[in-house]
Amino acid sequence: MKKTLIMAFASAGLILAAATPAASAASALVENAKDNCIVGEQADGYLGVVSGESASAELQREIRDINQQRKTVYANLAKRNGVTIEVTAALTAEKLMNQATSGQCVRLSSGEWVKR
Repeated sequence: MKKTLIMAFASAGLILAAATPAASAASALVENAKDNCIVGEQADGYLGVVSGESASAELQREIRDINQQRKTVYANLAKRNGVTIEVTAALTAEKLMNQATSGQCVRLSSGEWVKR
């Protein structure tokens, strides 16, 4: 188990380099929603609707599509690096959350939404 975690963190740089561009690609609609704290990055590596906010059907579809694309990327990277999808997603989430700009919201692993 310890060896697996060490290997996971050793390959984290490769995972992040490969996953971040695919994970961060979003439409103008999603980017606008992120800028207005309607949608945010979550600690699980996926986009989510901020608590107390509502998203149009079109925005919800785009979020689903992006999250499905992310899951596919995470699965491929996880398989290639011998780690779980969850590890890959969490490592990518950390980087995406750190890249959130002022005014955007992120959801911590505690479940709490915070505005940057």
